[in-house]
Amino acid sequence: MRLDRWRYWPLLLFFGFYLLPVGLASLGHWFDGERPRHWWQARTDSTGLAPDPVTTPEAVVQVYGARAFRWRGIFGVHTWVAIKPRDGDSYTRLEVMGWGVSRGAPAVRVRQGIAPDGYWFGALPEVLTEHRGELAEQLIERLLVAVAQYPHASEYRVWPGPNSNTFVAHLGRRVPELALDLPPTAIGKDYLGQSRWLGRAPSGGGMQLSLGGYLGVLVAPEEGVEINLLGLAAGVDFFNPALRLPGLGRIGVGTGERALAR
Repeated sequence: MRLDRWRYWPLLLFFGFYLLPVGLASLGHWFDGERPRHWWQARTDSTGLAPDPVTTPEAVVQVYGARAFRWRGIFGVHTWVAIKPRDGDSYTRLEVMGWGVSRGAPAVRVRQGIAPDGYWFGALPEVLTEHRGELAEQLIERLLVAVAQYPHASEYRVWPGPNSNTFVAHLGRRVPELALDLPPTAIGKDYLGQSRWLGRAPSGGGMQLSLGGYLGVLVAPEEGVEINLLGLAAGVDFFNPALRLPGLGRIGVGTGERALAR
């Protein structure tokens, strides 16, 4: 009888690491009365998270993540990178967006003149990692090279990728000094392409196996261990103890605190 009990463990693990977190995220999303119903009603102004370039002469690199708009926010976040060179008077925002791609517009957007730290259509962003000074200067040069090397510059798919998180994960792989730890809610970060199954983790360390972004496993010092089922990633971070859950994100030692402390 005791041996028979083991057959239920896969179901319990699937429920605890996948179904329950997504269910809780759904409840939190639908009971949040502050979310705008239409995109044109949503805030996109600055949140004040980016250092003022007028009073910050040093170079700055920040990676942001914010919940996707409407029902997509239950499952995932949108991520982007903001850079400011030394003595620069403005930021440049590096990101991938799907609007217009089907009509021939590029997916990669390199833009100035917009808030580097703006609300993502009403969702408050989080700083995932930040670097300043000489290291940031070096990172900016390498990030711009990595942007030009992104292999899906004219492609966009919400699920399983390539999307905004696929792009930022690409930058993390090409520039491991960015020390990027994308949350499990960054759906698309595990998309390596249709013909590529093995690669580095988005942090630039460790390795991951991914079958088109639908199934896979990731093992890396920064992210820990993650298992991807249909784009939903769940796992455990052992070095900075935390659970990594779909819908809910990273629960444990603060990701933002660790990133800003580097």
